[in-house]
Amino acid sequence: MTEPILLSTLHDGVLTLTLNRPERLNALSIGLLTALTQALDAGVAAGARAVLLTGAGRAFCSGADLAGDGGAGTDLGETLATYYHPLFERLVALDIPVVSAVNGPAVGAGVALALAGDIVLTASSAYLQLGFVNIGLVPDAGVTWLLARSVGRARALEMALLGEAMSADEARATGLVARVVPDETLAEEARAIAHRLASGPTVAIGLIRRQIAAALDAPLAATMAIEARNQTRAGRTADFREGVAAFIQKRKPEFRGQ
Repeated sequence: MTEPILLSTLHDGVLTLTLNRPERLNALSIGLLTALTQALDAGVAAGARAVLLTGAGRAFCSGADLAGDGGAGTDLGETLATYYHPLFERLVALDIPVVSAVNGPAVGAGVALALAGDIVLTASSAYLQLGFVNIGLVPDAGVTWLLARSVGRARALEMALLGEAMSADEARATGLVARVVPDETLAEEARAIAHRLASGPTVAIGLIRRQIAAALDAPLAATMAIEARNQTRAGRTADFREGVAAFIQKRKPEFRGQ
């Protein structure tokens, strides 16, 4: 029986999506890109309150499957617009948080997928590599935007122009990832964070991730206006009332995502 190229489970509000093409280092095929987008939609519809992305085997994601159909067609820009962009736009538009557990190398578009997480945990043996220039291509799938805002112009250009591997510790030092953890504890620690987020005030968390994204481009006055609108909405939720009650009663809040 053929193994599915994507493993999808929903447990206690956490939608875990595991890229499952270990023999291809979880390279992104058209089928895998489509499966990821569909699984996100299905998981949200089923009540997911957090997403956990990871890979099977020794890699997180080796980028587009150029030896297969990951670079389908002669117009690579059209391939991006048709298959890659819908997935990454869907991840950005989610109202629930995303945790990336980078269990091994993340290369090319695999870097974009890893950095699409709101909280990125990296195994100590993992590395990130923008290998596009090594095969005569340019960074894509939104990684240019992510890099420029995470590490600044000089480091982004260094990574993109030289195409060298960046260790997990370097990635943390430059602000690309949140935490570097031992290989053997990565899965456990990533699950713990995902479950913590899934049991949190879902509306507020969704507003926070959008608010931070908006602040990357907006001036102070516009950012404060966004904060005020979001605070009005968050202040009307049942989770806010529960949070205040728990604070007053000196107990742990029981958020329901409402």
